[in-house]
Amino acid sequence: PDLSDVQVIIKTSFPGQAPQVVEDQVTYPMTTAMLSVPKAINVRGYSFFGDSFVYVIFEDGTDPYWARSRVLEYLSQVTSKLPPSARPELGPDATGVGWVYEYALVDRKNTHDLSQLRSLQDWFLKYELQTVQGVSEVATIGGMVKQYQVVLDPDSLRAYGLTLNKVKRAIQRGNQETGGSVVEMAEAEYMVRATGYIDELEDLRHIPLGMDERGTPIMLKDVAQIRLGPQLRRGVAELDGEGEVVGGVIIRRFGENALTTIEAVKEKLAELSESLPDGVEIVETYDRSALIKRAVKTLNGKLLEEFLVVALVCVIFLFHLRSSLVIILSLPIGIL
Repeated sequence: PDLSDVQVIIKTSFPGQAPQVVEDQVTYPMTTAMLSVPKAINVRGYSFFGDSFVYVIFEDGTDPYWARSRVLEYLSQVTSKLPPSARPELGPDATGVGWVYEYALVDRKNTHDLSQLRSLQDWFLKYELQTVQGVSEVATIGGMVKQYQVVLDPDSLRAYGLTLNKVKRAIQRGNQETGGSVVEMAEAEYMVRATGYIDELEDLRHIPLGMDERGTPIMLKDVAQIRLGPQLRRGVAELDGEGEVVGGVIIRRFGENALTTIEAVKEKLAELSESLPDGVEIVETYDRSALIKRAVKTLNGKLLEEFLVVALVCVIFLFHLRSSLVIILSLPIGIL
């Protein structure tokens, strides 16, 4: 049985901010607002670099989906008071013991780097596994998130009279698409579309920022280095001390059978493994089903022992078989 508290987690991303700033501008307003949520018995707030977590603990027996709806209702009242770049969202509809299965992506042939494995997990495996009945969330750990990085040169910006905001707006404008209606020619319609999404580094390098005194266009490559690189990491995932890997954690939805969910996830992973690139394997690193089966086996064994002991005592001392049957039958009913 799941004996954990009924809780709702609010995660708020506030990129680039120190823990004290996150505490003052996000965590404190959020926790004070959640204190008024009906049936909430405890509210805990935690502030980290760039992230805020608020845990709302409810009374035992509270319906978790009712609790989530009430938290969402009070969250809508405080969102307008948060900084514009703060983005709050509810955690998965799971409990504190919802972590039931974990796997790792391993490249046996060393032909894929960590960023490629991370992309495989985030854009393929994660979405497929979320379709499995009973899965609330698939969390990714380890690896590297690939980024297009623009490293600005302050001296070049000063020489051209450019600001960071102007460069930011230019990049945003240079990564857009728009439609141009249709053009009718020779009894046929042709859809007009302006393609402007960034597909490669060269597209970034040739984004115009303005013109210099001689009328020459200033490109992004003139004031910055453009490269591919990893997003800032706060941790790594390693497997058996053999090197870094990318992992996935399966979070079970509240009220779902853990054993059934794990078996369904295993079947899905076996199906998806056939679509993985050559050399990439899925390695199981944690499986709670073994613990569940051992617990059930132990319970069955102990229950059988209790049956025999109680029956023997009743028959010997009461000398009445029907009376012993009443006592024996009460044991499994009491456990259920």
